[in-house]
Amino acid sequence: QVQLVESGGGLVQAGGSLRLSCAASGLVFSLYIMRWYRQAPGKERELVASISAGGGNTNYADSVKGRFTISRDNANKAVYLQMNSLKPEDTAGYYCNALRRDIVPIRDYWGQGTQVTVSS
Repeated sequence: QVQLVESGGGLVQAGGSLRLSCAASGLVFSLYIMRWYRQAPGKERELVASISAGGGNTNYADSVKGRFTISRDNANKAVYLQMNSLKPEDTAGYYCNALRRDIVPIRDYWGQGTQVTVSS
């Protein structure tokens, strides 16, 4: 059974930092693209950052470039999102996603999310 468990969310003042973690189990972690999404109330889910299976390639939404950093530890089956210079508009539920699209059917797993609230 695949599980993705996020942690590290919380309440922080604008300008502060948080580090989100996602612990994976039940899958061959090193074969999966890992992504962080977020969703604010009344808004669509947004892809925040992604990292390739080997960790060599990362991508970010324009809204977080230069402030957020995604990283992974394949040995410990974990992915992280370091969030600096947080803004109130970063307030959202943050979700970890594991994607493997080189096989059929595609494998696509989600965590339960962790809430990030940034106060002004």
